[in-house]
Amino acid sequence: MKRVRKMMLLLFALTLTIVLGGCQDKKESGKESQSNTESSSETKTEPTMGGSIVVGIPQDLEDSLDPHKSVAAGTKEILFNIYEGLVKPDEEGNYIDAVAQSHTISDEGKTYTFTLREGIKFHNGADVTVDDVKYSIERCAGITDGTEPLIAAFSNVESVETPDDKTIVINLKEADTEFLAYLIVAVVPKDYAELDTKPVGTGPFMYESRSPQENIKIKKFAGYWDPDNQAYLDEVTFKIVSGNAIATGLNAGSLDMFCRIEAAQSAQLQKEEFRFYEGGMNLVQALYLNNAEEPFNDVKVRQALCYAVNRQEVLDMVADGRGTIIGSSMFPAFEKYYMPELAEVYSQNVEKAKQLLTEAGYPDGFDMTITVPSNYQQHVDTAQVLVEQLKQVGVNAEIQLVEWDSWLSDVYTDRKFQSTVVGVDAAYLSGRALLERFVSDSSKNFINFKNEEYDDLYQQVKKSTNDQEQIALYKKMETILNEDAANVYIQDMASEVVLRNTYDGYAFYPLYVMDMSKIYKVSE
Repeated sequence: MKRVRKMMLLLFALTLTIVLGGCQDKKESGKESQSNTESSSETKTEPTMGGSIVVGIPQDLEDSLDPHKSVAAGTKEILFNIYEGLVKPDEEGNYIDAVAQSHTISDEGKTYTFTLREGIKFHNGADVTVDDVKYSIERCAGITDGTEPLIAAFSNVESVETPDDKTIVINLKEADTEFLAYLIVAVVPKDYAELDTKPVGTGPFMYESRSPQENIKIKKFAGYWDPDNQAYLDEVTFKIVSGNAIATGLNAGSLDMFCRIEAAQSAQLQKEEFRFYEGGMNLVQALYLNNAEEPFNDVKVRQALCYAVNRQEVLDMVADGRGTIIGSSMFPAFEKYYMPELAEVYSQNVEKAKQLLTEAGYPDGFDMTITVPSNYQQHVDTAQVLVEQLKQVGVNAEIQLVEWDSWLSDVYTDRKFQSTVVGVDAAYLSGRALLERFVSDSSKNFINFKNEEYDDLYQQVKKSTNDQEQIALYKKMETILNEDAANVYIQDMASEVVLRNTYDGYAFYPLYVMDMSKIYKVSE
């Protein structure tokens, strides 16, 4: 059955698909490739089992391979193939039961009850037990060692009970109808101490090896619980490559696939050799400003930068006009929360920007530094365009290129920066996943944004069990980020995926993930 990508999120669906099947190691014989509606590749293909693929990625996994601790989007998109939670997302934004076979949510939204899937195993051959699930939830909640929660939403967990060897009951302190979104968090073995370097999960692929600064390899997990959705490929190699080496590697055959390829690189490819898929990247790209650093602790300065920037020019110069201009920390795939009107608030107005800078005490502008991870060329290119635009209002910006691991430690963790151009993803299918990071005391609030009304709205939305009320509260939060010019919001970048035409099956998700289980070699 042909599956067409839909960009609709069913975030609060309480009736989920339960995937059941036999034990054969094969896919449905008549299954066709998932095809994005914007894809230039519409040719019907037939899948085969087996084979390998080499996928280019722009950076090494400098982050932890522990799924509860990793923060980098590039790490999480690979771990998506290795780990699963009680539920997991599909490409349409639904939640399907994974480690759990079924679940129920109490009417008041405070008790989540799951039935463990029978016969499910970890990659090391051990059976998944309710104790493993309990440990995983309590670890994320900080209950196991009395520390701060590893995931903010899990601070609401009161207790986890296992009344029998098939049942897990999660009791919340306060009602939370969005908590299901966070239960895609990985279930890990209770007595396994090497998650940082040798991940063990329940996903369709298992970790094989890693050569720092060279590649990461995963291989098919033959014991995967869902025989109808086992991986087609036997092995996937994620090869670290950047710059001109991307197009060169694709043309030469040393790479078979690259996600989020740049327009200039795509133009160098031998078109007849590849399939191309287009969609949104599901990232909030912005010039992120450290609100605690002068002069960005002044809202007028931040607003001035917003008026100084021409976002459409950024899209035109960096991505041939592709992408969606945004005005706050929400992207279009989260349709019911997204406010397209906010993208129009700060249309370029150089005179308005100069006026605000004068009112803030900077009539002649100022000097600033934009720290950018060097391995993400789209962000480097964006920063270069911004530098030229900011000159029009007297702001002299200098780009500081850093390695990805330095960006993670210095900018994200230690907050030692003035501004940075990056893309921020949503790790979970929840409006909260994008907006909770800007609460004053959030460990993820790397821009040091502080607004009492915003914090209050966040507390209200956490307690609300009414979908329409939650939507209204989230939109108020987005509006505050826009009005306070927390950052210079730019775009949800366009994503072009290139895949050698001997393969097919790439699927877009409303999250920043790369699902390799759907990729297959085309039968000859």
